[in-house]
Amino acid sequence: MDRGEAELAADPDLALFLRPRHRVGPVRVPCDGVSTLGHVVESIGVPLTEVGSLVVNDQQATPAYRPQGGDKVRVHGITRPQRISPARFILDVHLGTVARRLRLAGIDTAYSTDADDDALIEQANLEHRVLLTQDRGILRRRALVSGAYVRGDRPDSQLGDVLDRFAPPLAPWTRCTTCNGLLAGAAKADVESQLQPGTRRNYSAFARCQECGQVYWRGAHSERLAAIVDFAMRTVAERSAQGGRKVPYLGADP
Repeated sequence: MDRGEAELAADPDLALFLRPRHRVGPVRVPCDGVSTLGHVVESIGVPLTEVGSLVVNDQQATPAYRPQGGDKVRVHGITRPQRISPARFILDVHLGTVARRLRLAGIDTAYSTDADDDALIEQANLEHRVLLTQDRGILRRRALVSGAYVRGDRPDSQLGDVLDRFAPPLAPWTRCTTCNGLLAGAAKADVESQLQPGTRRNYSAFARCQECGQVYWRGAHSERLAAIVDFAMRTVAERSAQGGRKVPYLGADP
């Protein structure tokens, strides 16, 4: 029995998820009386993690709604900043540089070079973390509680997207970029055995990871790292100042 078609129109900032032929004008989808609106939205390419709200015939709707012939559906993207508490993340294997930079900014960030999709989802759910990825398939997995698509082709813009979207609290220089453990100040005498001769001669202030023992100091790369921290702080401050307005993210580099 023909149940007609519904029209779906997605916000412009969701266009990257749509097939090219669907990016101009509304998408017409058949209604079978069984499929939910959430299933239909994902069938045209948009993960529900990227949907802020669904409006059917000018009324708010949930993903569980079953579309009917003649329905006009508007799919809205996330309103930034998307506040989460606690602000904790886990990144897939392809976002290692972003993971290190988030840790540099003091954000609780889990990352492993060998975790598969099932392990990522399990850890994300168990530790109440948002899974950050550019894999749309994993974002559509029903088992995943919380996830987000990371926009951008380079680490700079990817970091900017995460910070712009969530505007998380920052605590720069407090986490180990290697393992995510917390840093604590360390006396030079306590870490001397781990230092190269040049470092022992030229530096006197140190911190050490309480988890893995990695030693840190403001060395030759400190200016580059400070620039990343400054970019993180500016990005979060600018997004927070804009409040909850629907402002499309256009990308930014430090």
